[in-house]
Amino acid sequence: MSIFKFKEFSVEQDRTAMKIGTDGVLLGAWSPIPENCFSVLDIGTGTGIIALMMAQRSQAEQVDAIEIDEQAYEQASENFENSPWNDRLFCFHAGLDELIDEPEDEYDLIISNPPFYSEDFKSSNNQRDLARFQDAMPFEMLLEAADLLLSENGIFSVIIPFKEEAHFLALAKEFELFSFKITRVKGTPASEIKRSLLAFSRNETLEIEINELVIETERHVYTEEYIALTKDFYLKM
Repeated sequence: MSIFKFKEFSVEQDRTAMKIGTDGVLLGAWSPIPENCFSVLDIGTGTGIIALMMAQRSQAEQVDAIEIDEQAYEQASENFENSPWNDRLFCFHAGLDELIDEPEDEYDLIISNPPFYSEDFKSSNNQRDLARFQDAMPFEMLLEAADLLLSENGIFSVIIPFKEEAHFLALAKEFELFSFKITRVKGTPASEIKRSLLAFSRNETLEIEINELVIETERHVYTEEYIALTKDFYLKM
């Protein structure tokens, strides 16, 4: 399906290696949004889905996104232009290293669904590999960018494989970014935890909110929690 229709916007994805998946929608729907959120940055935007969700969910006047892959960048830019929030959305054709080398803005919310196949497997599709493999955007570099660009009371949100959670939390502490909300995601009640949704701030908190989210009880039978989280976006929720 080259066009994906949501309740308030549509996303073209025929030129993007990473198609819209549950991870991006989960993160966009789940991420806490700081009070008086003026600016948002979506790192590695792909189709632009998360930036579009942030524009829908927040009053932020500036919703920026960066994307290193040229075709994905062009597609995200068009998706932004065709959305109801085209005056607030802007996509930069840049890699994370460029952002770190020349930081220009601070952001109240930084959000990322980063590539995360750190295994040694590569496919023959370079564009897809770029979108999926961690060496294009190592966790250390992502956290360095968040530390550099996050406003004093800002929030940094990310979705990663559950098996990387402890490592990511430890790395984040080195950058003085502290988790305050963790949601662990399972496909079904019987399946293993697959993903971790993590939210960080610069302020260390004693009480970390930790919970679990199950997506479906059986094939295409979604849980009440998942429906409540995504109903503002998915047409059939």
